Amino acid sequence: METLINYFETIPSLHRSLILVGGLTFFWLLEGSLPLVNFKYKKWKHALPNIFFTITTIVINFGLAFMLIGTSDWVKDNQFGIINWIPNLPLWAYVLLGVLLLDFIGAYLAHFVEHKVKPLWMVHLVHHTDHNVDTTTANRHHPLESVIRFVFTLAGVFIIGTPIAIVFLYQSLSLVATQFSHANIKLPNKVDKALSYIIVSPNMHKVHHHYRLPYTDSNYGNIFSIWDRLFGTFMALDPKLIVYGVDTFPDEEANGKIGALLKQPFHKYRKPTTIKSSE
Repeated sequence: METLINYFETIPSLHRSLILVGGLTFFWLLEGSLPLVNFKYKKWKHALPNIFFTITTIVINFGLAFMLIGTSDWVKDNQFGIINWIPNLPLWAYVLLGVLLLDFIGAYLAHFVEHKVKPLWMVHLVHHTDHNVDTTTANRHHPLESVIRFVFTLAGVFIIGTPIAIVFLYQSLSLVATQFSHANIKLPNKVDKALSYIIVSPNMHKVHHHYRLPYTDSNYGNIFSIWDRLFGTFMALDPKLIVYGVDTFPDEEANGKIGALLKQPFHKYRKPTTIKSSE
C-alpha cells in the first residue's frame, strides 16, 4: 500500500494520460465485440464532440491543479480533515476511507446537486443529451460543469483531508470507472448485478441515462454504488427499455454538434416529464 501511495504522490503526467487513453481504447474495442446496444451510428462522428469535451475537461483541471495541490498539501501539513482526525488509522483504511469520501463529495454529491438545482442541471444537460451512450460519453461535460465538479472535489479534499497521492489515486480510479460504466458493453446479468453491489456497473448507470424521470434522477454514483443504496437513489430498469437522451431536448442532430452543446446551458429551463416506475 505504501508503494502505491508513493507512486501516486509523484505520478507522471504521461502515466495519467496513458490511463485515460488506455482505458478509452480498451472499452472502445470491447464495445465492438460485446455491444449492449447495436447502435446504427458512425462511431467516430459520434465520438468527436465527446472527445472535444474530454479535452476541455483536461485543460480546465490542469489549469486549476495548483489549487488542488495547494489544498492537499495544506491539509497534510496541518493534519486537517476527517481522515486525519481518526486516531491510529491503518494506512489501508486511511486510503480506502479517503477514496470513498472523495467519491461521495466530489462525485455523488456533486452529481445529485446538479440534478436538483435548475441552473446546474442546464449545465449538466450536455452529458445527458447523448443519444448513443458509449465509453466516450464518460467525459462529455460542458466546460462549466468541469469547473463545478472541480469545486466539489476541492471542497472534498479540504473536508476529508486527503493528501495529493489519494487525490490522484481517486481521479485515476474515477476515470476508469466512468469509462467502464458508460461503455456500451453487455455483461452477463448475474455478473453485472453482483458488481453493482460494490461498484457502479454498466447496467446500473445506463438507467441514469434513460430519457425521462424518475430514472434520470437515480443512480448518481461514480465509483461506488454504496451511496445510491444508502441514500435511496438506486433504481433498476431492464436495459432493453432504456432510451438514451433527455425528453426536453430531443433533437439528436443538434445534440451531436459542439457549437449547439456549448450553448445548451443557456437555454430556458424546460420542465421534464415523469413516467410511472412500472412503465
